[in-house]
Amino acid sequence: MDRHSQIIRTSWVGIGANVLLAAFKAVVGLIAGSVAIVMDAVNNLSDALSSVITIVGTKLSQRPPDREHPFGFGRVEYFSAIIIALIVLAAGVASLAESVKKIFVPTEPSYTTVTLIVIIVAIAVKLILGRYVKHKGQQLKSDALVASGSDALFDAIITLATLVSAGIMLMWNVSIDGYLGAAISLLIIKAGFEMLASPINELLGKKVSPELTRQIKHDVAEIEGVHGVFDLILHNYGPDVMIGSLHIGIDDTMSAHDIHGLSRRIVTLMYERYRIIMTVGIYANATGKGAVAELQSVVMQRLSSRKEIVQVHGFYYSEPEHLLSVDVVPDISVRDDAVLVSSLTSDLQTIVPDLQIIIVVDHNYSD
Repeated sequence: MDRHSQIIRTSWVGIGANVLLAAFKAVVGLIAGSVAIVMDAVNNLSDALSSVITIVGTKLSQRPPDREHPFGFGRVEYFSAIIIALIVLAAGVASLAESVKKIFVPTEPSYTTVTLIVIIVAIAVKLILGRYVKHKGQQLKSDALVASGSDALFDAIITLATLVSAGIMLMWNVSIDGYLGAAISLLIIKAGFEMLASPINELLGKKVSPELTRQIKHDVAEIEGVHGVFDLILHNYGPDVMIGSLHIGIDDTMSAHDIHGLSRRIVTLMYERYRIIMTVGIYANATGKGAVAELQSVVMQRLSSRKEIVQVHGFYYSEPEHLLSVDVVPDISVRDDAVLVSSLTSDLQTIVPDLQIIIVVDHNYSD
């Protein structure tokens, strides 16, 4: 079963659990003649909304690419997660408002055996459902499922807190309902903002995990003919679609045919292993013991010795154009690229005073 099918199946489990719980409450409420329990059953039906949103978002994200959206609609999943996170936030704010009211106007709880049974069943169902859905969301990297599972868990925690505060009130005649509810509400609001941050960061272009970038660089570097992997950039177009680019260092003696074959192997590997549509750029390293190789060594060593430089690559020299170009990755402490370029250019000018020097400042977008 593919990822989308698993997300939809998990969401249907959520809908089914909420519908069954609502039916149970409705039957018990009608038998006991309790309007409150019947209304709580209706509330459980509304709890299924987050699962419905997840299903709709997942279905929309599966739409094929079109002319206006050539990379597909995978990012719709992030919007689903944002909507569910907003629902959690709204529930937290509403709970906080009610809790504050109870602090100033305490109410004495009244529970029967029937209502206690309903509450205990509801807590158990919500805890099991919440843990299951959240675990599947983390497993499938679905922010919408994670938010939906968290929503169910918070429902269980709020209900449990109400039960605990009622017990304390009945045993010691001390009302903590409002204070406990306010504390839990604040935790829910905090969690809601955290849930909201994850999909928003993805839409804004969050950096991919360091583990993934290290693994990609390792896999590419292992391919015969590759001498260094640089400038890895990855763009997320949804959980299933990623676009990227990187540069590799190769010997300048390789033919165009060999370079074509090498880049083709990298592109194929990246798509088959990571589902990344990768573009490969080339840096030709001077080989042998000629003047160009010697110049390359001197320039690279000079720049690498600078404490503000993390990496040097992409050396290029053109005798007809009297041009020397090199790429540098500065330390994060460097704030002004123009000042850095001016300083490095002046430094290299002492080595090659007759050449035009181009310093390209690369920034670390992945590690």
